[in-house]
Amino acid sequence: MPSNKKIVSPEQTAVRVALWRALHVQIDPKPHVLTDEIGLKLIAEDSWQNRPDMSPEFSKPMRASIVGRARFIEDLVEEQEKQGVTQYVILGAGLDTFAQRHPEVASHLHIFEVDQPGPQAWKQRRLTEIGYAIPEWLHFVPVDFEAGQSWWETLIAAGFDPSKPAVVVSTGVSMYLTREANLATLRQLAKLAPGSTFTMTFMLTLDLLGPEERATMEFVMKRANESGTPFISLFAPPDILTLAKEAGFKGAQYVSADDIFQRYFAKRTDGLRAGNAEAFLVGTT
Repeated sequence: MPSNKKIVSPEQTAVRVALWRALHVQIDPKPHVLTDEIGLKLIAEDSWQNRPDMSPEFSKPMRASIVGRARFIEDLVEEQEKQGVTQYVILGAGLDTFAQRHPEVASHLHIFEVDQPGPQAWKQRRLTEIGYAIPEWLHFVPVDFEAGQSWWETLIAAGFDPSKPAVVVSTGVSMYLTREANLATLRQLAKLAPGSTFTMTFMLTLDLLGPEERATMEFVMKRANESGTPFISLFAPPDILTLAKEAGFKGAQYVSADDIFQRYFAKRTDGLRAGNAEAFLVGTT
């Protein structure tokens, strides 16, 4: 790892996601939707289960959402790898550990983790400290988004081949961007080589939620606004599909929270399930 990178601890959103993934393994009964305690090892936080946001009941819908969406993405990546896709790009990778948990699949891919330089340097250091080598097929792509650096140009400079099919994923980002910024990203990714897949999460408009979940989302949005990271874009499913087609994707699919529930949670008896506020767009070229 280059020594000139400034090492900065990961954002609390990334830490929370990693801890919820570990909490699922440690307190929810098997079979686990996702098995990931490597993020917890990276963080190495004492008494982490005593955090208010790790309360078993309070965090139940959030950790269900986190492990459900991660499992959906990883199943998609494994499916595409079997079909011959050799590139996987994670936008805003955070503390993602797919490369470490699934080397039998990952070693057949070139994985590109795109993230802010400081937290990414921290992650590389911690991976080494806990015993994980950085294989030649795992590419860290530091992008200074705040300085306006182009993630696309940096990705190509890191070895991404735009002439070959890829899976590109983005979770928990679209709501912080304007419609125009989301469209610009979609247009860029619609130019991926034929046979590529882009999937991203998006938040449903409040009118599509039940009263209780709508009240919760209004509270979450109020807190996000107060912290300087307001939710800017919410979408109805027909609108996000229209946006994808406008951007140039040949195919566009809406995957609802209920679709995720039926796939991964319906047979569980512990009541673990996410709300309906977050869904997936899957675009194909």
